[in-house]
Amino acid sequence: MKTQLTPSGKLLPAQGAPQEWLTIGKILFFSGIGIFLFFVPVTINGKNTILLDHATTLLTGPLKPAAIAILLMLMAYGALSPLINGSYKESVSNLIFSAAKVLGLVLALLYLTNTAPAWAMQKDMLPFLFEKLALNVGILIPIGAVALTFLIGFGLLELLGVMMERLMRPLFRTPGASSIDAVASFVGSYSVGMLITNRLYSQGRYSLREAMIIATGFSTVSATFMIIVAKTLGIMEYWNFYFWSALIVTFTVTTITAYIPPLSLYNNDAPNPMPEAPKGEAWAFAKAAGIKQYQSNPSLLSMMKANLLDGIRMSSVVAPSILAIGFIGLILSKYTPVFEWLGLVLKPFMWLTGIDGLSQYSGQFASGLAEMFLPAILLKDADLAVRYIAAVTCISSVLFFSGSIPCMLATRIPMRFWHLLIIWLVRTVLSILLASIALRLGLAMGWLA
Repeated sequence: MKTQLTPSGKLLPAQGAPQEWLTIGKILFFSGIGIFLFFVPVTINGKNTILLDHATTLLTGPLKPAAIAILLMLMAYGALSPLINGSYKESVSNLIFSAAKVLGLVLALLYLTNTAPAWAMQKDMLPFLFEKLALNVGILIPIGAVALTFLIGFGLLELLGVMMERLMRPLFRTPGASSIDAVASFVGSYSVGMLITNRLYSQGRYSLREAMIIATGFSTVSATFMIIVAKTLGIMEYWNFYFWSALIVTFTVTTITAYIPPLSLYNNDAPNPMPEAPKGEAWAFAKAAGIKQYQSNPSLLSMMKANLLDGIRMSSVVAPSILAIGFIGLILSKYTPVFEWLGLVLKPFMWLTGIDGLSQYSGQFASGLAEMFLPAILLKDADLAVRYIAAVTCISSVLFFSGSIPCMLATRIPMRFWHLLIIWLVRTVLSILLASIALRLGLAMGWLA
């Protein structure tokens, strides 16, 4: 007989051990493919990264014309479908983001036909947004969506979710399965993490509060991009200290924000929540949960098709939104004092750190809301203390207009835009304060010099 869970989630006695372990073997095999695709870096042509990133590099490199054609079709679908089906009329936010997607498509066409104004064609404007962000993220999401079938479709999520519950729940107020989202973001990218979060929220496995905590707390840039930040700010010689301190600061900030408004005020009822193990029965319960999920699966092709369609829909929204929202954010950063004004809110907290001269760079730190890499570019010649705090804050603040925010808004998770702004501000303030403590510790221990 097969191992089962009762409707209340209670574990029934295991029977038919050989069949049970055969099923466990199948779970590990199929899930192992997902782990390899998402988490194991492989060196190809001198580049060390996960296979999903290699596949994206292939499509956006040697096969770039095909990738651009695919991306334009996705962007056209994302921009035109709200106009055709009338969904832009449903709310003010729908109208605004429908307009943003149309603007994104127009900007892509202007860039590709080289008809955009000269100031918009500077390398840190449309070329950066299209080549480095929209093209890469737009192609990665559908590829990642198909690969996601192996990572979360065969019971591994349920098995690990039960085992990690007692760590993730008190720390972050999220299910144990959210540990996969966190690792996927750091190893892959925020778009990969958001794919997982969106899928599990859509399935009712996460509550709205849990999905919001995961999206705004774990969906930061990958470890690979952290290297670029460290190189730009000239702190690669302190890489190990920088990486681990940024990781700790990011997750510490996530822990704090999970317990305070606005995140603490979100609804916490999940329609189909992850099972929780009775005390002392974690492994048996986890095994049963994984087997139950595996046995209830539709066919592999059906799951891959459903995930691909999800990926196409998400990519069609993310790609034009990245161009439009990112472009507006960069214009505000380069040609208006908006971020200098926003930086005034950060000044008192920067002054509290006690770091000499830090508060004079408040505008540069605030520019991270437009694009997380901007502070690194603007502060590359500053003192070591400023550069280190900027490097950590870039990663820990998580939210930015040119990437993660459009990606979040493209999911089925109902997010309030102004809540995202508040969360960014809270995360940035906490990141600056905690990074200043890490700086003092690093200097005292000789890990920074």
